[in-house]
Amino acid sequence: MATQKSPIHRVFGALSDPTRLAVVERLVNGPASVSQLSQPFAMARPTFLKHLQVLEGAGIVTSEKTGRVRTVSLSPDALDWVETWVHRHRLRWERRLDDVATLLDKESNA
Repeated sequence: MATQKSPIHRVFGALSDPTRLAVVERLVNGPASVSQLSQPFAMARPTFLKHLQVLEGAGIVTSEKTGRVRTVSLSPDALDWVETWVHRHRLRWERRLDDVATLLDKESNA
C-alpha cells in the first residue's frame, strides 16, 4: 500500500534542501525566470528543474510559461500554515519550559 506524504512533510522536505531554500528566499523578492533562478547554481538544467518540481509539488511555488520563458512565483499563502504550525509548537515548548522553571524555583527555595 502506497502512502502519500502529508503537506507538512512535503513542505519541510522541500525546504530542507539548500538549493530549494535558496530559490524560495530569492522568490521572496518577486517572480523570476527559471534561467534567472538557476544562474547561481552549478548544476545541469534538468537537475535544477527537479528542484522546482519538488517546490511546486509542495505548493510553495507556481510556474507559468509565456512563450519560451517559464516564470516561477512564490505561492501567496504557501507558508502561512507553516508559520502557524511553528508558532503553535513554540507556545507548547514555552509553557513546558515555564513549568520547568517553576519547578526549579520551588526546589531551590525549599
